[in-house]
Amino acid sequence: MNLIIDIGNTVAKIAVFDNDEIVEVIRGSNHSLDCLTMLCNKYKIENGIIASVITLSNTIRRQLSKLNFKVLELTYKTPIPIQNMYKTPQTLGMDRLAAVVGANYLCPKKNLLVIDAGTALTYEFIDANNNYWGGNISPGIYTRFKALNACCDKLPLIEKGGDFPEFGYSTETAIRSGVIKGIEFEIIGYITLMQKKHPDLLVFLTGGDKFSFDTNLKSIIFADRFLVLKGLNRILNYNVK
Repeated sequence: MNLIIDIGNTVAKIAVFDNDEIVEVIRGSNHSLDCLTMLCNKYKIENGIIASVITLSNTIRRQLSKLNFKVLELTYKTPIPIQNMYKTPQTLGMDRLAAVVGANYLCPKKNLLVIDAGTALTYEFIDANNNYWGGNISPGIYTRFKALNACCDKLPLIEKGGDFPEFGYSTETAIRSGVIKGIEFEIIGYITLMQKKHPDLLVFLTGGDKFSFDTNLKSIIFADRFLVLKGLNRILNYNVK
């Protein structure tokens, strides 16, 4: 069994895989892995991998050092089963890379657009020949809400949940509709642009935020909230074998 640790900007996800199957996933603090001992006692884990978009805390490093199996720390130097064409691989977020590897593993030899909607909204492209060409980074939903509140003196900080009409009838609904619909239009724009260049394009949507799309796009979109974890598991198996 494999232990997969994905530490994001907001939370950490810890998963146990049996070959390619997810056995259990736990979300927790990204500064301490409180459930690590419990999972390692519960399952017979042989290998592990950790990827982080933040600097690993001393607490987490101490926890990892006490494990009785090796934990691979994913970096830009780690061997991966795709060709990374990114010109500054040392600056590439490991979650972005893992999501691309996961999508490529699930749909090999396909032109893929991978969209991860979290604290940041990222777009990645990998072609049918396993070449990852990079992507773009945009603010996520809550990041946009916080930015409007922080940069505009009279705009309140609101939650995602609630009514978002075509045009807001109050300041709250105007912000919610502007942010959510703006992101949906942004995503649809990327998909439409890439479809013109690659008519056979498939799209993976992952991350904590969900969106609705017009029906003509639904047939090409695969929603997989565990895509990063699956990519990390693929990278671990690739290095172990």
